[in-house]
Amino acid sequence: MQEYPIKRGLTKDLETRAIAELKNCFGVEPEKTGKGYRITFGALKRLDVIIGAGGKTVTIDTESDLSATDVVIIDTNKRFRKFLDAVTGFSTKERVKRAKSVAGE
Repeated sequence: MQEYPIKRGLTKDLETRAIAELKNCFGVEPEKTGKGYRITFGALKRLDVIIGAGGKTVTIDTESDLSATDVVIIDTNKRFRKFLDAVTGFSTKERVKRAKSVAGE
């Protein structure tokens, strides 16, 4: 389970944007769960998206399909990174940099 901060200015419509980006990046309709939204796609048996308090963070919990082929894994990872970029407003490099600065505190 990983929690990601949301870029300032993108918190207002976070839940709506997260649903739209799940559809856009993965091409599947997310299922509403008790805490958030869930999809199954490619190398992911389960991808749960939970909107944090005040819409300032998003928590992602995944379960991998260990039997997936390399091609499916690469495609799924590419789509997942695209989803995170769109939802958080931060690029992969920015997310890594922010995670390192938080861990170093």
